Amino acid sequence: MFLPRKMLYMELTVFKEDMDAVLNFLGRKASIQFPGSDIVYEGQDVLHIRDLIERLYSAGDYLGVVNKNTDLSKYNDEVSIPGKEGEAAAISLCSIIESMKDREYKASNEKQRIKETINEVKAFSKMNVPFSDFEHLSYLTLRVGRLDPNGISQLRENMGNRAVIISLDDDDRILAASSKKGRFALDTQLKKAQFEPVELPQKYLGIPAEILKRLIDQFFKMEKEIESIKEEKAQLAKRCALELKKHIASWRIAMLVEEIKARFTTTTNLYHFSGWTPADSSSLLVRGLNEITNGRIAVRSFLPDEVPAIQSGKEKVPVSMKHNAFVRGFESVVFSYGAPLYGTVDPTVLVAFFFTLMFGIMFGDAGQGFVLLLLGIIIKTGGSKLSKLKKYSTVLVSVGISSMIMGFLAGSVFTNEKILIGPTRAVTEALFGYPKDRILHILPLAEEGGSITKLLYFFGFTIAIGVVINSLGLIINIYNRIILKKYKTAFFSRTGLSGLLLFWYALFVVIKILFFNGQFETHDVFALLVPLLFILFGPAVYGIVSGEKPSQKEGVFAFVMQGFVEILETVSGYFSNTISFVRVGAFALAHAVFSFIVFYFTDKISGYGIGASFLAAFIFVFGNAIIIALEGLIVTIQVIRLQYYEFFNKFLLETGVEFAPFRINYKERI
Repeated sequence: MFLPRKMLYMELTVFKEDMDAVLNFLGRKASIQFPGSDIVYEGQDVLHIRDLIERLYSAGDYLGVVNKNTDLSKYNDEVSIPGKEGEAAAISLCSIIESMKDREYKASNEKQRIKETINEVKAFSKMNVPFSDFEHLSYLTLRVGRLDPNGISQLRENMGNRAVIISLDDDDRILAASSKKGRFALDTQLKKAQFEPVELPQKYLGIPAEILKRLIDQFFKMEKEIESIKEEKAQLAKRCALELKKHIASWRIAMLVEEIKARFTTTTNLYHFSGWTPADSSSLLVRGLNEITNGRIAVRSFLPDEVPAIQSGKEKVPVSMKHNAFVRGFESVVFSYGAPLYGTVDPTVLVAFFFTLMFGIMFGDAGQGFVLLLLGIIIKTGGSKLSKLKKYSTVLVSVGISSMIMGFLAGSVFTNEKILIGPTRAVTEALFGYPKDRILHILPLAEEGGSITKLLYFFGFTIAIGVVINSLGLIINIYNRIILKKYKTAFFSRTGLSGLLLFWYALFVVIKILFFNGQFETHDVFALLVPLLFILFGPAVYGIVSGEKPSQKEGVFAFVMQGFVEILETVSGYFSNTISFVRVGAFALAHAVFSFIVFYFTDKISGYGIGASFLAAFIFVFGNAIIIALEGLIVTIQVIRLQYYEFFNKFLLETGVEFAPFRINYKERI
């Protein structure tokens, strides 16, 4: 429970014809990590599969049934690596969909072309002669184009009786006609008026009105054809949606497998590869591989100390943890700081306990805690839509329960301090022989025995939590250093045994003086001085005894100054690390004050009529929402901060590598 799982290094030799089945099995079991698993190899096979997947996605996007954001994990157990038949089926399906897409594209383009032609011909619908006749005019010059409507009257005035200006539509198209002799004057005036010539649609035969009618008929015919294609497309989408999704899922598996195979050593008939696997699952893994290959596989396993890369320090053994559902939810807190080294203490159990405890203390409200609990349950059971948030569900459930317990002790339900008075009196009378409105008083109220003294006791309790967490961090570090055979830092450092003894004896002196009317005596000086001297001179003495070469090249003065600074950092560090846990009580007090304010205003305003009741309800809901969202976030940050800076930094001085097994997943890599 407090140590990572033991690991084995396995070497496997597999026939090529069995390789796909082996990788499919290993990927689904997710129990072996290959070296350099983040590297993506793009050989010809991978590129071919990638192109096919792109075609499938494009087809699915056209039908509106699947895209790159679609979660396909539910097909994990229904698909396998496709062979040649699967490839032929996928290509055939893509061809059918692409053919329909091409038909719709061509029909849409033709519809748009007809629409533009209609707009073009429509401008000349007032002309009752065929366009082709304009080419055979011997005595007239015609100009057709666009002109700002505000300039038409000026153009008519400038041309006088030398030209006729006709508006062809309600927009800006005009027809200007003059004699052949007057064409130069016409062109000059048109240029001044910023006239834009338009070519006549000569390719259309007949009178514009007749052409327009035919074009409109063609437009409606094309609309019907497009509607028919869309209906056919909807039917195809219904028939092919599931098949298309499974094709994509299976080919993504194939691409992942090909990427993995590309990095393995290969001969004419064999693949040779290796990886790390947890020792407790290795026998089942080998048994499954033998069944898949009918015994045609060679497997060798090695302990970490037998692996040359580990012996030389070039690689680290990956760390895998095995926890129950509650503790597993807090693994991300540990790994976000850094994985512990293989063989050292796994702190996740302690993180889960203290995270839950401190959050509950700082966020004590039965109603607000229930909201967090309910949110965690919703996320956990929310299906694929909430899959990205599921890793937080356990944390929400645990801190929700912790907050509810603390809320019951403090007598608060959605900031209301009256609801739990009855149950609390019944419980306290049964336990203590006399009823109390609250079991725990956080605010220093005069009523019911609340006082500053009890508040100070509460802060003392939070400091005691800090003492325990700091002590555990030091003990873990001592154990880890011994396991790693780093005895100098295990015994003669501020995070080693010397630092722990100094910390504990300093606490003993403080407790003796504060609670037992003791005094700081001469032997206390020596008891504190001895571990300080070990921290200062212990590493040098150990180096001499063990035969290490001295590293103090700067001289005695520099050595003494360095030791003095080390002592100052040790004393101030332990003091600040312990006092830092006062923030747990401070945030608990802030939460209680904020809750009291919301409850006070809600209670006072609600007695002044219906309008005031609505205002009170708004304050109640809004106040609780702010507390849950804002304070919940702040408390989470503070708890994580205390874990990181007061706990992890005492023993996670060197981080390891998280176990990241090869798995058949559907994370988009295209």
